[in-house]
Amino acid sequence: MRATVQPTAVVEEGVVLGDDVEVWDQSRVRTGARVGSQTRLGTNVYIGAGVIVGSRCKIQNGAQIFEGSTLGDGVFVGPGAILTNDRIPRAITPDGHLKRSSDWDLSAVTVDDGVSIGAGAIVVCGCRLGAWSVVGAGAVVTRSLGPFELVVGVPARRLGWMCRCGSRIEPPCSCPTCRRPYGFDGNAVIDMDKPTH
Repeated sequence: MRATVQPTAVVEEGVVLGDDVEVWDQSRVRTGARVGSQTRLGTNVYIGAGVIVGSRCKIQNGAQIFEGSTLGDGVFVGPGAILTNDRIPRAITPDGHLKRSSDWDLSAVTVDDGVSIGAGAIVVCGCRLGAWSVVGAGAVVTRSLGPFELVVGVPARRLGWMCRCGSRIEPPCSCPTCRRPYGFDGNAVIDMDKPTH
């Protein structure tokens, strides 16, 4: 099934849209971006040049994913969430000239499979969000997160751990909802059902 792009959306040349992608009203997908199959981009979403978005993602209304970002499969980005790409943003150089793309260092955000980013959250560039981690609404993430980690607040701090199904867990344990087993390795949560290599 081909991608569906609403008439008011802008998908620039050089964008690759997978099968069954939906791009809703007034969204913009910049050149070189790749969007995986069955992904949904809500209204007024911005996907920067060269951004990679995996399959089966949901990017909600008003989300902004700036150049350099990479999202895995099954990622949820809530309404108005922002993934940044510049640690030292300035409009001008030290001598007062307008900054150009060659005057700044692109710093990426990497989002692993299954991550959920709540409404209005901000992820500061240079961070990696581990698989199935959860960022609460309005949080400001300033450090990388481990798999299954739940963070909230400004700056974001660990509140606990989450199962793939979305239930709170206290590893080592089995999820009280879906019974998936979890363990600890140092300070990291491990999905015991997932084979390790």
